[in-house]
Amino acid sequence: MLNDWVVMPTCLPTVLRRCPACASDRFRANGKFRVNAHHKLLDAWLLVLCTACGDTAKLTVLERMNVRSIRPELLDRMHDNDPDLAAELLQDPLVRRRNRIALDWDNAWRLDTGGSDHLDCEVMDVSVRFAARIPVRPVRLIAEGCGLSRAEVERLITEGKLVSAVRLSGKLSDDFTFTLKR
Repeated sequence: MLNDWVVMPTCLPTVLRRCPACASDRFRANGKFRVNAHHKLLDAWLLVLCTACGDTAKLTVLERMNVRSIRPELLDRMHDNDPDLAAELLQDPLVRRRNRIALDWDNAWRLDTGGSDHLDCEVMDVSVRFAARIPVRPVRLIAEGCGLSRAEVERLITEGKLVSAVRLSGKLSDDFTFTLKR
């Protein structure tokens, strides 16, 4: 029997970037945008707040773009301060690279296993799906989902009782499957 697990975001991740006003390196995105017009050219920023001093920083989303080249629904979402758009843009590699930021997903996701009736199976096949590109260690997911310690999961991997087509060490943000034999 195949169990489906889902890694779901619970809130926006923390933005890792140096604050110019204080020594903090963490910002919190609140889903607010600023759009500025220069005749037929637009600039758009995602606003983030320093977690220590509350200073506002701008993450560039659009820079000197012609109004006609921007999809109207994208512009409407920015004007409406759409938090889903903020989440999409924070995960966009181009936006992260342009603004030289990284994301910290600690305490910003949860694992939905669909209940605990799968824990007493002799052989358990699990498909893990990511609702967003959240980098998480598979050992941590398996430990949390099966109610085991991480050391126990590591022991099961070395004994060959926990197998997967992907490497279970390091971090993953792509869907994967694994089989646990008890």
